[in-house]
Amino acid sequence: MKQWYEALFENYADGYENEHFTQGTPGECDFIEREIGSDKSIRILDIGCGTGRHSIELARRGYEVVGVDLSECMLAKARRKAEQAGVSVRFIHADARELTFDKEFGLAIMLCEGGFSLMETDEMNYAILQSAARALVPGGKFIFTCLNGLFPLFHSVKEFMDKAAAEAEQGKPNTSYDGQRFDLMTFRESGEIKMTDDSGQEKELLCNERYYVPSEITWQLKSLGLRDVEIFGSKLGAYSRQDQLQTSDYEMLVVSRKA
Repeated sequence: MKQWYEALFENYADGYENEHFTQGTPGECDFIEREIGSDKSIRILDIGCGTGRHSIELARRGYEVVGVDLSECMLAKARRKAEQAGVSVRFIHADARELTFDKEFGLAIMLCEGGFSLMETDEMNYAILQSAARALVPGGKFIFTCLNGLFPLFHSVKEFMDKAAAEAEQGKPNTSYDGQRFDLMTFRESGEIKMTDDSGQEKELLCNERYYVPSEITWQLKSLGLRDVEIFGSKLGAYSRQDQLQTSDYEMLVVSRKA
């Protein structure tokens, strides 16, 4: 039986690219370049690359990039886009929990969750962090975003998502959210996503996502040999070290370095 995130992305590459949260790619890549000093010799691993928006943009800027994703549909779209853009990106169908890379990359990125926080258990999510850490060379950087556990303590996730989607799609969002419930014991949110896939088929999926607080992320990364863990607020298309994490940030931006 497919998990909800597998069903969501099995025929949703075109619709995904119209979502409000996929529109900030150039600005996000600007931040990535600043973090690595625009060093074109650094190989980049894009975990949960989806339709390849960050992979392709970074390849345009001269970097060697490998993108991995669980969805064949998303990867097919990524390959077509890379060909149209005239860039070379190696896209691999793989489970982020089971990557075999070992000390091969100077940078790993995992943006817009990239699979992390979508898994059914904390152990499965942790395995994704393990894969990323193992793939890095000593001194390599790991940059990712994840759901901010401070946000649902003070705000309604449903209201946030509905407002952002409606603004981006001028009142006609591709997805809607209903029945969101946040569990204070597990920091998991469950609810229903209603969406229309690329073939026009309407789907209703029961989702379950894990939110993290900064202290959890910090100790997990340190347990995997990552140091200099820094956490910022995540602003769509405008990542910045100047954004101190707030309870109003839906996501947090995490930067760390392998010892």
